[in-house]
Amino acid sequence: MELTAFLNAFTGFFVIVDPIGTALIFHALVPETDRRHRVVMAVKATLISVTLLVIFGNFGETFLNSLGININALRISGGLLLFFTAFNLITSQIKLGQSDEKKDISVYPLSIPLLAGPGALTLSILLFSNAQTTTQEVSVLMAVFCIYGLTLVLMLLSKYVKKVIGRTGDEILRRFLGVILAALAIQFIYDGFVNMMAA
Repeated sequence: MELTAFLNAFTGFFVIVDPIGTALIFHALVPETDRRHRVVMAVKATLISVTLLVIFGNFGETFLNSLGININALRISGGLLLFFTAFNLITSQIKLGQSDEKKDISVYPLSIPLLAGPGALTLSILLFSNAQTTTQEVSVLMAVFCIYGLTLVLMLLSKYVKKVIGRTGDEILRRFLGVILAALAIQFIYDGFVNMMAA
């Protein structure tokens, strides 16, 4: 496993997925009293999200090429999309209230758009397409498994996460991660323009 590729992918996915923030949202959406339902929703959403990211990461570029879309165009558009996500992280307000309604939220809103939204799918395609060797691809894959494994654990322990971090801690973390994501987005846009000019 290549440490640089792993850390780059891990950081990117950590910022976009925001395991702590996702755990707090999960806690608000799923009834706290039904433990079995919480476990089923968390595991199901995680499996769906990982499957989507791995498929898009490995076959997304081929699919785009079949549509005549250059990977550098994706870098630029993906960077703009990630920047929009970062802007929302920094400026938006999320209202959380505990829900008592038992419903299947594994696909929406857990998997899409929280765990495997446009930003995460775009990042997955970019990271896998940038991997030059099998070792780098494995490193990106391991980063995906680690991030979503961490997110799953935090969702299952969301009651305790809420007590530890609180609303203020979550607000600070979201703003900070938003700034990091904005920088990552600008880097993608810059790389896309540079590669298009060099071609």
